[in-house]
Amino acid sequence: MVKQKTIANEISLQGVGLHTGQEVTMTFKPAPVNNGYTFVRVDLEGQPIIEADANYVVNTQRGTNLEKRGVMIQTPEHVLAAVVGCDLDNIIIELNASELPIMDGSSKYFVEAIEKAGVVEQEAERKIYVVKEVISYLDEATGSEITVIPSEEYCVTAMVDFGTKVLGTQNATMKGIKDFKSEVADCRTFSFLHELEALLNNGLIKGGDLNNAIVYVDKEISSETMENLKKAFNKDSISVKPNGILDNLTLHFPNEAARHKLLDVVGDLSLIGTRIQGKVIANKPGHYVNTQFAKKMAKIIKTEERNNVPQYDINKEPVLDIHGIMNLLPHRPPFLLVDKILELTDTHVVGLKNVTMNEDFFVGHFPGAPVMPGVLQIEAMAQTGGILILSSVPDPENYLTYFMKIDNVKFKNKVLPGDTLFFKCDLLSPIRRGICHMQAYAYANGKLVSEAELMAQIVKVK
Repeated sequence: MVKQKTIANEISLQGVGLHTGQEVTMTFKPAPVNNGYTFVRVDLEGQPIIEADANYVVNTQRGTNLEKRGVMIQTPEHVLAAVVGCDLDNIIIELNASELPIMDGSSKYFVEAIEKAGVVEQEAERKIYVVKEVISYLDEATGSEITVIPSEEYCVTAMVDFGTKVLGTQNATMKGIKDFKSEVADCRTFSFLHELEALLNNGLIKGGDLNNAIVYVDKEISSETMENLKKAFNKDSISVKPNGILDNLTLHFPNEAARHKLLDVVGDLSLIGTRIQGKVIANKPGHYVNTQFAKKMAKIIKTEERNNVPQYDINKEPVLDIHGIMNLLPHRPPFLLVDKILELTDTHVVGLKNVTMNEDFFVGHFPGAPVMPGVLQIEAMAQTGGILILSSVPDPENYLTYFMKIDNVKFKNKVLPGDTLFFKCDLLSPIRRGICHMQAYAYANGKLVSEAELMAQIVKVK
């Protein structure tokens, strides 16, 4: 089990927003399990919270912008990339302005701050979506496309074609998250001169200077433009390097532009809200296509979670047959509601029940239209979970299992005679003092039929 991670201590950074030019203090804070990445606007009444969620994306011009109930978060992608790159699952990011600090235009300073704060494991399993088939999003207007294919780990390739002499085609690859810090984190944002002029004319990049953005000169600089740039960047002189870069910045990598595009992909795809295990191939990526792909992935994951049916070979030798089950459970027919145990680990169990017309409860439960009672579905889940908890003690025959609590029960579909029911129970926390807290699901006919959060305790027979 891979555990979730957060930071050990809070840490603050000060900077300026690239587009707003506004001074901002940003504080990273530890977050509880299953929190994900959340922003808190401490400068606003009530300190509203905005989750890093693709569904809150409202604008992708020159950056990714989130909005929830009128509250804005601007250009969070470099910070989010750093959070992913540092292998964090949960973090709270407090801001006293709408736009995150640009720093040097990369994720470098955010990674350094997180490392200084320290990373700690938490008592909860990390949720990962394993890509099993090819998923793509194509923006027909631009030809930009993002595809994810199955892979043993999360890796990203970015392929860019800028169509200019000064900066043509470039590729960059991150083979795994462990490479983010050394290969991607310090790659800075960039702009072409013709874009820079338009941004300045529209009142943007108020916090820009020649130290937080690489400017590629793709056209002749007129004397008027040169004067405007001097004024905007508060410089006495500006020059063009032989490699076509404005002023005197030195590239960290020959393909730094492609690597920064990859950085943006990592940051934008964090808005999926779930870690993914797969290889992302981004062709001409940009914030629009990145976030549209994130929305598509989030929707697919949510749909699959809602109808997540484990695939098992029912003809395979079970971990426990009915005799093994009766050696562990004190239940007996007609109240024994599990026929096989297909999987059993320290943290989860999968059981099976063949529902037949011969079940005793069908005699009285809608005999004209037999339906398995929902309470018996929950009981069957509990018996399956009982196998998990009783298997943790050396003498299960000396224990009985009792319910302590049942929460969040939902019934989705009917269970009818002839159905094969699968029960999957996962621990929500380690078993302590004989108390088992688990999430249970029941599936039949390729659908989720019921679910519940269960808490039970084993008690020694006196």
